[in-house]
This record gives sequence, structure tokens and C-alpha cells, in this order.
Amino acid sequence: MLDPVTASRLQFAVTTIVHIIFPVMSMGLAPFLIYFTWKDIRSGEPIYEQLRRFWTKIFAISFVVGTVTGIVLEFEFGTNFAVFSTAAGELFGGPLAFEGMMAFMLEATFLGIFVFGRERVGNALYMISAVAVGIGTWLSAVWILIANSWMQTPRGYELVTQNGQQVVRLTEPMAAYLNPRFLWMFVHMQNAAVESVALVMAGLGAYFVFRHYVWGYPIEQVDFWERTLKIALVVLLITAPLQVVQGDLYARHVYETQPQKFAAMEAIWETDSYVPEYLIAFPTSVEDLLDPRAKDIFGIGIPGGASWLASGGNPEATIRGLEEFEGPQPPVALVFWSFRIMVALGFWFILLAVWGGYRWWRGELLEDDLLHKALMASTPLGILAVHLGWIVTEVGRQPWIIQGVMKTSEGVSTTLSSAEATASLAGFAFVYSLLLVLYVYVIVRIVRDGPPAVSDLTHADRQEPSPSEVGVDD
Repeated sequence: MLDPVTASRLQFAVTTIVHIIFPVMSMGLAPFLIYFTWKDIRSGEPIYEQLRRFWTKIFAISFVVGTVTGIVLEFEFGTNFAVFSTAAGELFGGPLAFEGMMAFMLEATFLGIFVFGRERVGNALYMISAVAVGIGTWLSAVWILIANSWMQTPRGYELVTQNGQQVVRLTEPMAAYLNPRFLWMFVHMQNAAVESVALVMAGLGAYFVFRHYVWGYPIEQVDFWERTLKIALVVLLITAPLQVVQGDLYARHVYETQPQKFAAMEAIWETDSYVPEYLIAFPTSVEDLLDPRAKDIFGIGIPGGASWLASGGNPEATIRGLEEFEGPQPPVALVFWSFRIMVALGFWFILLAVWGGYRWWRGELLEDDLLHKALMASTPLGILAVHLGWIVTEVGRQPWIIQGVMKTSEGVSTTLSSAEATASLAGFAFVYSLLLVLYVYVIVRIVRDGPPAVSDLTHADRQEPSPSEVGVDD
């Protein structure tokens, strides 16, 4: 049997790792669906109707499964982290309630129109429904990230004692909600979601283009997959460099607000200056893998890069080592290697985007089989990078559940037994794994069925809208 603290942490980790896939897909797809809808209404080209209908199916499935897994995830605060929920309820309750009442209701209300109402409402209302669904999806992230970012950099509160327990009382709600971490997390997460979906689109498009042009396998709707690949590459050319640049600035903010986490990200134990930033790192022994130290591992990096990153431009700046912080340390190996892999993936995505853009510019995009294989292999890597980023964010904060206020071990439900926690972990791991398998199965079936054929689109779907229907004048 696992102790309640370990079992509760593992259960939350497992359920979050599975759950995050679905909001990443829905948040990342939202801008694409708004664009496809706008192009469909403006141009009347059947291919945009195909793109909208095809990707809406995947969006709807992701939304439904994400809602189910997300609601259960929120209940875990009460079942496994009751002490934390009691202590931080005044802060947590507001954002989670707003997420349900504002974001979820907006998204759910207009999703029905967006999925089923194309032939039943006018172009203007249908366009509004697409935008409303997208805004609702992103508003959900706003409120969830407000709560999580406050746990990283708590502001606008005071600790008071109620019934013998210290609880958080909000003194400045706006300072708490707009804490220093929120904007960094929101931009990084939303850009990562769009980038991840672009990688999925590029990978699927490359697969069918590869089969058609390289293998000579007849694909009836190959123009659909060509357009999908090209749109995905355009988005990658924007999001991949942005993610690296914003991530660099984000890491500097982490050093300023959570220096212990930054030291774990760089595996710096002794305070030092002119610390290199390892872009590629390899352990020289099993001991180095499980207990990495920047001075001992073999790496290819930038001399003074970590110091430059932390200070904002000084390669000789001093970085505080982990040994200067009292108490337990975060699991350094997990944080360090997760950060390394995430950074490596970020640069790989830039390379993919530039490679694809160059081939497209040369007119060789459809024949470059090596590029196609690279894109196919990279299909799930955006979501993997999101997982790694959240590992750095959450594990790197340990032992704190609220930075500097409450430790994770102090937030676990006091009435939870080892047997209950272990059984709950096993049950949730099984159910969430099953949901993930079913989700992948459904998505594979949708992809295999392919886009709707042009002949399947009704005349009402395909007809060119008049300027008055669109609501603008040409």
C-alpha cells in the first residue's frame, strides 16, 4: 500500500496527464475552426467546408471527453486534498466557479449551434457561434490558469486562523487573479496548444501526401490533406519560434520568482557564476541520470547561457544553487531532464517549420519524403512537450502545493487511509487509461473515414453567401 500523500500525488498526476490531452486539442483547434468557418462563409469554397466539418468532429470529441475528465479532476481536490481545498477555497472557488458558469456554459451553449446548426441558422449567427465556442474554450484556460498561477506566485491574500486551521483570505482579489505568473502561463500554454494541434495536422497531412505522391497510393481527397499540411506549416512557422522566445523570457521570470525551481531545471547544486545552458545533455552514468549535476554531465551548450537566461543578459551572473535552500528539494532528475527534452523539442519544431517552409517555397513540399516522415514522427510530440512543461511547472514547485505557504504533504486529506488512496489510484489509472484508448480509437476512425466528399455537401452548404448574409459589403 502507498501512503496517502504519495498515492494522492500519483493519482492527480495520472489523471492530469491524461486529461490535459483533450483541452490541448480543443484549445488548439479553436483558432483553426474560426478560420475555417470564416473562409467557408467568405469564399464558399467546398474545401473549407470540408476542413471545418472534419476538424469539428475531433473538436467535439475532445470537448466531451475533456469535460468528463476535467470535472472528475476538480473533485479530487475535495477527496484527496481536502486540507488544501479548505485552506485555499476562497481563492480556488471563484476561478473554478467562473470556469463553469462563464466559460463552460458559453462554450456548451454555442457548440450545439456550431456542430448541428449550419443549415438551420444564417451565416452571421453561425460565425458568432464559432467565435463564441473558441472564446469559451480559451476562457476555461484563463480561470484554470489563474488558480494554478496563484499557487506558483501567491499574491493579494493574508493567512487567518479559522477553526484551528490557517486559511487564505483574499485581501486584493485582482492582485491574486492577475498575479505575476498568470500572463506568462497563459501565453505559453495557449501557444503550445495551437502548436501541438498544428503538429497533429501536419503529421496527418504529411501521411496522406506521402502515401499519394511517394508511394503512389490513390487518395481521393488528397487536396484536402495538402491544404491541411500547408495551413499547419504556416501556423508552425509562427508558433514554434514564438514558443522558444516567450519560453526564454518565461524562464527568466521563474528564476526571479521561484529560484529553487530554476536551480532544479538547470541541476545547479552549488551557487556558481558563468553557468552554461545545456541544449543537449547526456548522463555519463546511471548516478548522473538519477541525480544530475550540471558540472558532471556531458553536454553541448552555451557557456554562460544559464547565467544569461537568469539575469537577462549577463553571462557572468551568479545563480543560487539548491544547497542554499532549506528543507526538501524537488525531484531534480525529473525536473532537469523534462526541461532538457522540452527545450530540445522546441528547437526541433522550429527546424521542422523552417524545413517545411523552405521546401514549400522551392515547390518540393509534396515530394520530400524525408520531411514527410519527420512530420509524421512528430505528430504527438507537441502534446509530449506540453506534458513535460507541466512536469517542470508542478514537480519543480515541490515540496510546495502553494509556493512558500503550504507544503503538498500538509494539503492531503487527513482522513484518507493508505488502502483508500491506493485503491483510488488504481481505479482512476484504469478508467482514465481506458478513456484515452477509446479517444484514440475514435480519432483514428474519424481520420480513416477522411473528410466528407464534396458530393456529400448540400447545396445550402456550398452556395456562395451574399454580402448581406455575411454582414459586410464587398
